Amino acid sequence: MASQQNPESTSNLAQIGVTGLAVMGSNLARNLARHGYTVALHNRSIAKTDALLENHGDEGTFIRTESMADFVAALERPRRALIMVKAGDATDSVIEELADLMEPGDVIIDGGNSLYTDTIRREAAMSKRGLNFVGTGISGGEEGALNGPSIMPGGPAEAYESLGPLLESISAHVDGTPCCTHIGPNGSGHFVKMVHNGIEYADMQLIGEAYDLMRKALTMSTDEIADVFRQWNSGDLESYLVEITAEVLAQKDAETGKPLIDVIVDEAGQKGTGRWTVKSALDLGIPTTGIAEAVFARALSSSRDQRTAARDLASGKLAGAPTDRDRFVADINAALYASKVVAYAQGFDQIRAGSAEYDWNVDPGALATIWRGGCIIRAKFLNRIVDAYRDDPDLPSLLLAPYFREAVSAGLDSWRRVVATASTMGIPVPAFASSLSYYDGLRAERLPAALTQGLRDFFGAHTYKRVDKPGSFHTLWGEQTRTEVEV
Repeated sequence: MASQQNPESTSNLAQIGVTGLAVMGSNLARNLARHGYTVALHNRSIAKTDALLENHGDEGTFIRTESMADFVAALERPRRALIMVKAGDATDSVIEELADLMEPGDVIIDGGNSLYTDTIRREAAMSKRGLNFVGTGISGGEEGALNGPSIMPGGPAEAYESLGPLLESISAHVDGTPCCTHIGPNGSGHFVKMVHNGIEYADMQLIGEAYDLMRKALTMSTDEIADVFRQWNSGDLESYLVEITAEVLAQKDAETGKPLIDVIVDEAGQKGTGRWTVKSALDLGIPTTGIAEAVFARALSSSRDQRTAARDLASGKLAGAPTDRDRFVADINAALYASKVVAYAQGFDQIRAGSAEYDWNVDPGALATIWRGGCIIRAKFLNRIVDAYRDDPDLPSLLLAPYFREAVSAGLDSWRRVVATASTMGIPVPAFASSLSYYDGLRAERLPAALTQGLRDFFGAHTYKRVDKPGSFHTLWGEQTRTEVEV
């Protein structure tokens, strides 16, 4: 039977409350209770509260509340209330309802996938009312919420002093270190969670392209490909996503007996965080090409009518399959690793730019540390990222860290063979190809941007800079002598 307390006694008050008891909210509430905290529960539909208590009430101490007023009254001071509702207007509505009942010094935590600019706005509004607003990214899905997620709280430092120990205790732990740290002010927590999700988009797209190459170029069965991913998960590619890829590919459909992957419609959905990442990157001027291609690939997969109409488009003279299967599988392994490094490098570039834009002072090494466990993009090589930023906190690009420089260099020929083979066989690999192009662009001594700038100056007098002297210049292109003037 459910373990409940009467909130009227001060000794029976909850250390934290959770409002919004869908799967994520319920699992976080259970996680908190399992760690010895008394948890106040609230949901607009009381049926969800009662269902949690009926099914899991014996996992700890909960306080059942029916109204928001009862919920706030059940919390010890300073009150800490975690909101787990749909991002957007619903979050604003709950925040306002809570704020009207709270007192200065109380803490409101938004644990949903809110847009970071909304969090900046909300934190400023709550600060004026004397309330602490903590926008918190939480990664790990349903399992992570219950057993230990990666937690990315942003907001006032003083709020983290009381909230931090609680969040750290329920987070995942790697080598005894909690996968939770104070990210920085206002919207920083939701910003880094957004970029985390963008990296996740890229990671999944790259894994999908690796699978597609083995399936189409090498005509391997899903069981054979599942075995490859299992092997990869015991090496440098060890990660949660590679691990579950093997499970998904090995799964058979109960009705048809076919591989489940062949029964699933090839149309990938998205909830918006990937798009937000790309939009933010554009605003910040950061080329997150791998993430962008992953978002666009999902959009293309959903354009089913257009894809159906285009089935008979010409393919050109396609090359044959690679003759050495083992070698090409090894090439794909190297290309996947190198492209993943690019995705993380671009994501950390965006976080650094966002931190500078909003004066957040985000520590990239700390992020890599808390992403090692609990979250969807947890991977073995995050330890290498921690080392890279510890050795050089001002690292210009993750690709320049000695370990990653050497690892990518070692697999560069394989990476090129994979992209070239995919192109000659007509197999789309947008994330592999764009990641390689980014790498080549980054290392190039000169880019064709000089011509771009010359064209801009020709038609719009946008000026250009010279390699041999300072200043901005404009050429009078229409003049017969093509004279140049300094601007």
